[in-house]
Amino acid sequence: MSTISYYTADGLKKLREELDHLKSVMRPKASQDIADARDKGDLSENAEYDAAKEAQGLLEMKISKLEEINANARLIDESQLDTTKVLVLSNVKIRNQANKMEMKYTLVAESEADLKTGKISVTSPIGKGLLGKSVGDIAEITVPNGILKFEIIEITRD
Repeated sequence: MSTISYYTADGLKKLREELDHLKSVMRPKASQDIADARDKGDLSENAEYDAAKEAQGLLEMKISKLEEINANARLIDESQLDTTKVLVLSNVKIRNQANKMEMKYTLVAESEADLKTGKISVTSPIGKGLLGKSVGDIAEITVPNGILKFEIIEITRD
């Protein structure tokens, strides 16, 4: 069963570029590797041929998975998003109630998450806990080592 994933324009473009690269560059290379290995003699004792066939199988699985994701991908229309609540693509400034530390995150689709750039997935525990909250709300988020409480300070869009 496939699930719909929501993407920004950049995220969807990267997904499609990766899929195109796998199909137009990597797939022909895998076929060529098999042909080169086949030319080296007896297939029953040709480890290079077996490795090339296995690599091709893994590549085809990856292509199939990306095609499924691409088929179920939806572009987010940022102009239609409510700015009073935390939603996908919200920039959220939060304050940890325990240590008063402030953090700023952008909530994105799982495939676009990158903690180094402050992008967290809406499917992560913190992302789920922040969704639907408004400025001033306290989000109680259960994480492996207990419950964290974050106050929503600010919600913006780029």
